[in-house]
Amino acid sequence: MAGQDRVSIGFIGVGAMGQCAHLRNYATLDDCRIVAVAEIKDKLGRLVAQRYGIPHVYKSHKEMLEKEEMDGIVCSQPFNRHGVLVKDIAKCGIPIFIEKPLAASVEVGEQIVRAINDNNCKLMVGYHKRSDPAIEYAKQEIERLKGAGELGNLRYVRVLMPAGDWIAGGFDVLLSSDDTEPGLEFDPAPTDMDGKTFSVYISFVNYYIHQVNLIRHLLGEPYDVSHADPSGILFVGRSKRGVPCTIEMSPYETSVDWQESVLVAFAKGYVKIELPAPLAHNRPGRVEILKDPGGRTPEVTVPHLPWIHAMKKQALNFLNFVRGTAPAPCDAEEALEDLKVAREYIRLLTGK
Repeated sequence: MAGQDRVSIGFIGVGAMGQCAHLRNYATLDDCRIVAVAEIKDKLGRLVAQRYGIPHVYKSHKEMLEKEEMDGIVCSQPFNRHGVLVKDIAKCGIPIFIEKPLAASVEVGEQIVRAINDNNCKLMVGYHKRSDPAIEYAKQEIERLKGAGELGNLRYVRVLMPAGDWIAGGFDVLLSSDDTEPGLEFDPAPTDMDGKTFSVYISFVNYYIHQVNLIRHLLGEPYDVSHADPSGILFVGRSKRGVPCTIEMSPYETSVDWQESVLVAFAKGYVKIELPAPLAHNRPGRVEILKDPGGRTPEVTVPHLPWIHAMKKQALNFLNFVRGTAPAPCDAEEALEDLKVAREYIRLLTGK
């Protein structure tokens, strides 16, 4: 694929997230060509293909992989099917995008990483918050501040993630059909958890794995879980260099709003980030930076960020990943670390 050519993408799965979080964004990109979709619900696949002008529709991802020439695959499927699917797709050797988390267990996550490496394949995991212009700006500024030392040492990272309206009208364009629900193959349950513990683990990674990942991204280093409050509200960790970090998980809820925020605190200032609902369109997050190093008037700055939402920027980032012009914002190996952190949190929370 020449560097300036349009990138040919195939979609595996065009359910709710496949359509509204991913396909609708790729369809707006001039340098992207969606060549095929594999959807086990036949009517739904054809409806979606008709709307977006996709030339080929398949009921099986295996058939699509056999018949189509593609530069990359967007596989929007339940995360407890990633092990089943990625091992198939990896054999083709083309770059793959999957949603977060990497898998439903550490065991399957390790199998996926091996499959990717054995087939010399590249995989990007869809932690879309890393593609939000606010996070991209904040990450760059945090690293600059750490290097310059003008605000002293990085001292604390806190994520607040109340439950709320994460959809924000994002499903308004969703197409549906009356296809019979198909039987699907799912990954095996882990061997180190009983059914009840696994259910708690699945719930945690489904709702909070974004925040588990985001803490590492903003710290710029690994961290371990040090405490799990029995309430299930407070997650506490400590980084490799001793920086404490917390996730406050739904200490309150909102019904018509989304109030996720991040505080990255230095000794003499901070970087604050407010993030929009995951499916909100044409709206980046907001960054506020306080600098109070002493000897001059403290300053608060709020940069103006481009009007692009994280899911669309994520699509652009995947195209660059496919081209080989940029790394994945999050790869399989790092996403596996999220599963391990989540497992340790559940062990501390449940004793199992």
